[in-house]
Amino acid sequence: MSLVSLAGAATLAVTPPGTAVEPLVVVANRTPVVAAESGRSVTVIPGQVIRDRQVLVVSDLLATTPGVGVTRNGGPGGVTAVRIRGAEAEQTLFVIDGVRLNDPSVIGGAYDAANLMVGDISRIEVLRGVQSAVWGGQAIGGVVSLETRLPSAGAFAAEGTAEAGGLGTSYLRGGVSGGGGALAWRLAADAYATDGVSAARGGTERDGYRRTGASGRLTADLAPDIRLDLRAVWSDARNAFDGFPAPAYVFADTRERGRTREALGYAGLTFPASAGRLKNRLGLALTDTRRRTFDPEQAVTDLTFRAEGRVSRLEYQGEADLTPDWRLTFGAEGERSRMRIASPSAWNPQPQPLARSTGVDSAWIQALGRPADDLTLTLAARLDRHDAFDDHGSGQAALAWRPNGGGTLVRASLGQGFRAPSLYQLYSEYGNAALKPETAVAWDLGVEQKAGEVRLSLTLFGRRTEDQVNFAVCTGGGDPNCTGGRLGYYANLDRTTALGLEATAAGRMAGFDVDASYTRTRARLEGQAGAPDQDLPRRPRDMASLDVSRTLPGDLRLGLGLRYAGESLSDLWGGPPLKSYLTLGLRVELPLEDRISVYGRVDDATDMAPETVRGYGAPGRVATFGLRARF
Repeated sequence: MSLVSLAGAATLAVTPPGTAVEPLVVVANRTPVVAAESGRSVTVIPGQVIRDRQVLVVSDLLATTPGVGVTRNGGPGGVTAVRIRGAEAEQTLFVIDGVRLNDPSVIGGAYDAANLMVGDISRIEVLRGVQSAVWGGQAIGGVVSLETRLPSAGAFAAEGTAEAGGLGTSYLRGGVSGGGGALAWRLAADAYATDGVSAARGGTERDGYRRTGASGRLTADLAPDIRLDLRAVWSDARNAFDGFPAPAYVFADTRERGRTREALGYAGLTFPASAGRLKNRLGLALTDTRRRTFDPEQAVTDLTFRAEGRVSRLEYQGEADLTPDWRLTFGAEGERSRMRIASPSAWNPQPQPLARSTGVDSAWIQALGRPADDLTLTLAARLDRHDAFDDHGSGQAALAWRPNGGGTLVRASLGQGFRAPSLYQLYSEYGNAALKPETAVAWDLGVEQKAGEVRLSLTLFGRRTEDQVNFAVCTGGGDPNCTGGRLGYYANLDRTTALGLEATAAGRMAGFDVDASYTRTRARLEGQAGAPDQDLPRRPRDMASLDVSRTLPGDLRLGLGLRYAGESLSDLWGGPPLKSYLTLGLRVELPLEDRISVYGRVDDATDMAPETVRGYGAPGRVATFGLRARF
């Protein structure tokens, strides 16, 4: 099994050699499309690869895909940023079972992937590049789409996983499914715990992490071609972290802790119209995130921050085949976001919360067709009407050309992006109501070639973003935004750019399953008044990943994973660079019988403990043993 991530391809690596299969991708066009007909750059991680890699945290799996960089503030549970092709973390859209995971109470309105465990996820698609025309404003960097296991009608089935390892780490997961007739259902739950390591690099006390999660899906066929779909995901996470204690006020061990509760729900109805020629889907989605931080050393109250973010979204999507060669997909969406935050302190233990809300209404349309037998063209357009920023349009064009009977595949895309500043960036104590929306233009061009059982690809990409929002430090000089002792505020940077390439090779070589990728990215801040052009922080110019695995007699499965990230800037203000690193992971799995297997792995076998954020620690070498069973 290898994870195949080609220049827009989505080949399922678990397919036996020599079997002709046309895999589908969903995230690229918001409807299933044969991978070879998608002109957008997509990586698909199927369920068998997720299982084979033994990864528990989704961001650790994403870091092995081309173009994706991940940083984390300390060990598990620390703030986790996922950047695609050098874009900001808040420009990455996360979607689980079709529901967007953005949190309006977070600084950039993005999704903090710290608490996102693999759990019951059965498939991941990573869509790279500006995708605002189809997915809306947050998708300037790309989209990460997660799909939990589908319920299957029929006999009751169950499976479970239990594992334990170093740093006092344990993990339990279980799932059950069943149904009959028109109903099918699935329930799953998991629990993760670790004593962790000190968040402050060089600290002595451990900062632990505990998380419990659950998910459920129910489908009901109300009539032929009419289906009701209900989905829910919930998690409750607690983590300890470090801060800046008196009197030195430098980053060091503290007893601070946090708690994050996340919940989402979705109800959807699919139904036909026009004698079945038009397929329709109506959906209502809700997400609710509640965060708290505590400091036992603070007088009067130990609560230091509380935040609630809530998003409600009503959407419609339609699909119709205009001709045998052309398909039209279109939709309308209405989203309402609300933020409520407060920072209690010893001198003001019950401050008045800051509450703000906004909304955006959108309409989009996409045409996918074949002007020629070996050519697929995709055209998309979108109009967003934002409460605070009026109307903004986005467009995208993509093509896939299959000369030589499909052995060679050429892809190209050109798209526009738009992202409105978050509620926090506009209205918090560091907010700036004069912020302008970010806009972007991006392109990519890739070629994929099949050579025997191996697929090779090379993709060039570029992006130019205007008015990107970032934090500006107050240093004096009469800045009108720095009055009243303000430490800083959010401001529009003049311009950021990204230029790079992604190269991959995946398939079977001499009996081994191999998946390799290399990404070269130059992400820059340019044209800022009074500042030199420079690299953006935490964007290594070079990233690479290699996974090699093989099944031996007796179905013993061995695997090895390498991940490299080059040196990068730690911040925009002249801090020392973050060092390059190379981590090694080893894994093994042995089936004991048809339904039970034992496995083990060693993460970061060379004990590199890479520093991806200045001053923060990492777990280093950790050995784990586990058991899987299904019934």
